[in-house]
Amino acid sequence: MQQLLHRGAAITQHRPDEMFDASWDDLKSFLACAKHKSFRNAAEALRLTSTTLMRRIDRLEERIGCKLFLRDQSGLTLSDDGAAMISDVMEMERHAFNIFRRAAQSSNDTGGTVRVAVTEGPGNFWILPRLIDFQKTYRKITVDLRCAMEQADVARLEADIAIQLERPTNPDLIVTKLGRLHIYAFVSEEYRKLHGVPACLSEVSSHRIIRQHAPQVDDSAYARVLGLPSLEGICGIKTNSSIGVLYAVERGAGIGFLPTSSIALGAPLVAVDLGVNHHADLWLTYHKEFRNSDRHKIVIDWLKKIFDPKTYPCFRDEFIHPKDLVELMRNTRSSFGMTGYAAAGLV
Repeated sequence: MQQLLHRGAAITQHRPDEMFDASWDDLKSFLACAKHKSFRNAAEALRLTSTTLMRRIDRLEERIGCKLFLRDQSGLTLSDDGAAMISDVMEMERHAFNIFRRAAQSSNDTGGTVRVAVTEGPGNFWILPRLIDFQKTYRKITVDLRCAMEQADVARLEADIAIQLERPTNPDLIVTKLGRLHIYAFVSEEYRKLHGVPACLSEVSSHRIIRQHAPQVDDSAYARVLGLPSLEGICGIKTNSSIGVLYAVERGAGIGFLPTSSIALGAPLVAVDLGVNHHADLWLTYHKEFRNSDRHKIVIDWLKKIFDPKTYPCFRDEFIHPKDLVELMRNTRSSFGMTGYAAAGLV
């Protein structure tokens, strides 16, 4: 920033008021453009029109007296001035977020809202059933549960607590491994009767695959696990929704990849034994500022409890076959099974 200010010293002498009148919205827009490298993607993230966003950047560049981006058909690239400025603006953003975080946890009162972001499957089929009992005990706490495959940035206040498939590296965050999510191939009983199931990987190409394509999902994992160069020609349905995958598998659309706990929780599916499986670790993350917030600590401890691999073997590091989980998780199924969910209950 000092380098930038030095280069713009003459401008500062002529119009100091304009230099220090840049709005925080304009600076946030600058950060979004630097992150997404395009006006369109940054505008979508900020929920603005591209025109509004470009006007903000033009206004900011006019006020500080230099160009922040190089613009061409490939997108946006930081100029030398933009690169010199970005770390200072990011530091400003970090301090601004800390102000709001401290305000959110300053009271020792256990009442209030705690925002939890989690991937769609665990959020809908694991956390939500247990959240109903949680809110009966903690009546003053409102858990705002966001179930989406897009990863929430806890450091930027997109959520208070996140459960995600990628381990964060931000040193301001506290990160704990909750457990391991094991993924296995399944079909419906109807599909098995009509088409059979592949007995080995070489037979997969004669079946239809239901593929989930979404952020936090390894796009190459399906083909890699199946030993195929690609899924071209055998992918019947591609969806961004894990609930959509479950629904499609239940309706006999093809082979889908779901958590190994699916049968144990009551989904009427058949495990397809191909000799391969896939896994992803679940990471609980929250900002260190929330260590002193009573309501956040309550929710964090509760999340650790309901994902405890000692209690719920589907989250252990070692792979357990879906059929073996049925007996190991019998009590879990009776209390929090999938019976009665819309997709499972449709006729």
